[in-house]
Amino acid sequence: MHYVSTRATSASAARNPQRFSDILLAGLAPDGGLYLPESYPQVSGEELDAWRKLSYAELAYEILRKFATDIPDEDLRALTAKTYTPEVYRNARVDESASEITPLRVLEDGVQGKLVLQALSNGPTLAFKDMAMQLLGNLFEYALAKNNDELNIFGATSGDTGSAAEYAMRGKRGVRVFMLSPHKKMSAFQTAQMFSLQDPNIFNIAVEGVFDDCQDMVKAVSNDLSFKARHKIGTVNSINWARVVAQVVYYFRGYLAATTSNDQKVSFTVPSGNFGNICAGHIARMMGLPIDKLVAATNENDVLDEFFRTGVYRVRKPSETYHTSSPSMDISKASNFERFVYELVGRDAERTHALFKKVDTHGGFDLSGAPGSDGDEWKLVGQYGFASGKSTHADRLATIRDVADDYGITIDTHTADGIKVAREHMQPGVPMIVLETALAAKFNETILEALGTDAERPAGFENIESLPQRFVVMRPSVDSMKAYIADHTGL
Repeated sequence: MHYVSTRATSASAARNPQRFSDILLAGLAPDGGLYLPESYPQVSGEELDAWRKLSYAELAYEILRKFATDIPDEDLRALTAKTYTPEVYRNARVDESASEITPLRVLEDGVQGKLVLQALSNGPTLAFKDMAMQLLGNLFEYALAKNNDELNIFGATSGDTGSAAEYAMRGKRGVRVFMLSPHKKMSAFQTAQMFSLQDPNIFNIAVEGVFDDCQDMVKAVSNDLSFKARHKIGTVNSINWARVVAQVVYYFRGYLAATTSNDQKVSFTVPSGNFGNICAGHIARMMGLPIDKLVAATNENDVLDEFFRTGVYRVRKPSETYHTSSPSMDISKASNFERFVYELVGRDAERTHALFKKVDTHGGFDLSGAPGSDGDEWKLVGQYGFASGKSTHADRLATIRDVADDYGITIDTHTADGIKVAREHMQPGVPMIVLETALAAKFNETILEALGTDAERPAGFENIESLPQRFVVMRPSVDSMKAYIADHTGL
């Protein structure tokens, strides 16, 4: 299996296909594009039948071995077995089985269809990001140990990526983490989860701006190839291919748990801001998983919903980006969207490069086919199963109340966005699986507003906000950020 950049033009710095291990520690390709396989491995019906009996760790091995073909089978099997254990994913609620890692719960099954919630937040930071990040930490440690090397991870978070990355990398040999987050724009729980870590290899930087400012700094540093090489910069953001492909696994698990035969289809609704999570679903569908619809659920920052409704991709300015009660989706520039656009325009790297250069220069592009637009590929979106919807603060409050009243469970704000939008796209005979984003405890301010009571907290998180916090505040300056990294790496 080899990988190419979405911008691998004739003048690209990443023309030659790469192996999985070559791109594991990288983020952006040298030409600024994102890595994708030259072609997607296909899954047969016989394989799906056999996979129904596997544990999550075994399923992860079977899927990842199709992509990481240069890692010896015995090593990859050991890595997935080490990662996906009931001890790591121990926060299952009392009505769930921790041994299943990502159990399903049927919320409703009526004339409009079946609505199912897939639990993805049983890991150490109570968010779906743990599903990929725990594996990424073990993969990084494995690769670095083989070469006696070190890595400085530089990433950005709107809330959950940061804590998942830091908990996965804390104490890892040869790894430092420099994590940017928007200052005072995460929940109190999310902030405390990150900033209370005192490990010497963890560096938290609160940026005076929005998530997109943080993300732009990560891309700017990643595009400085000499600085990146000199300071051994890698990334754990969802632009990292290994992280995206690790998320593919739970789509297969969700499908296999919700069906009894390969003739059946399911749909997924995915709370989405940066397009990484739903991009993994797109990859699963391209591999042959019988997915009917992939529904992107956005909050008030509805860049993705606007594209899937109109064909116009219009990035908002920081001043136009809302700070909402589902803050992990407060994103107006969806990094992973380039991977899908590359497919949509027929894997034309020249075209993809030109479109995303236009994002930088003009703030977006138009594929609606209207006069003066940049193309008409939007008409092909339905062939890939995509649909979308939007949820607001009032919607998520109402949904949190409805789910608590009807099913006796408390969901987080992002999952509420997902359920609200999922209900608009349900079909009889096709289960709609909503991917849980996090446990409600991470967004207690809104839970208290919706229900009048605090969200239940797993053991060990009772007083996390009162712990001492260690972080620095910086303006969104690439030069200042480079100087900070250089000062703390000794390279």
